[in-house]
Amino acid sequence: MQYSPDSHGVVLRPIEMRDQKAMARLIRSVFEEYEAPMTGTVYDDPRTWHIFETITNQNAGYWVLIQDDIVAGGCGFYPTEGLPSGYAELVKFYLSPIIRGKGYGTKLFLHVIEQARKSGYKNLYIESFPEFNAAVSMYRRNGFKEIPERLGNSGHTSTTIHMAKEL
Repeated sequence: MQYSPDSHGVVLRPIEMRDQKAMARLIRSVFEEYEAPMTGTVYDDPRTWHIFETITNQNAGYWVLIQDDIVAGGCGFYPTEGLPSGYAELVKFYLSPIIRGKGYGTKLFLHVIEQARKSGYKNLYIESFPEFNAAVSMYRRNGFKEIPERLGNSGHTSTTIHMAKEL
């Protein structure tokens, strides 16, 4: 399937094997930029380097934003082990500074929510940190509510914000 760039040269498409290392580097750079915790998080999770392989053959999806042949952002959903029935986790939502503030994050975020709904999920769950307050604010604006404790077993034991949304 061919994905055409928009008027600014940005393409939203499913992740490919060739994207996963660049996406992992982007995720790690965002943690460093915001001085977010780096242990017990996506930062030190070995699956971060294998996003494409992790979602393959799962009821999951992950999309990337490509600008000028550079991976500029990504987000997906995944049936994290231990989540309640009907739940998926919104995973690895990170944007490069080159693409922030232009509406692409919201477009990507809403696309992932719709794809999770189409995949049969009834609820989405998110883990985050206060350091990512702009993203947390966007989650709230889009109907995510804070919940008192972590759901599932993502292995990301340092997260302090846990939210869920009924689809």
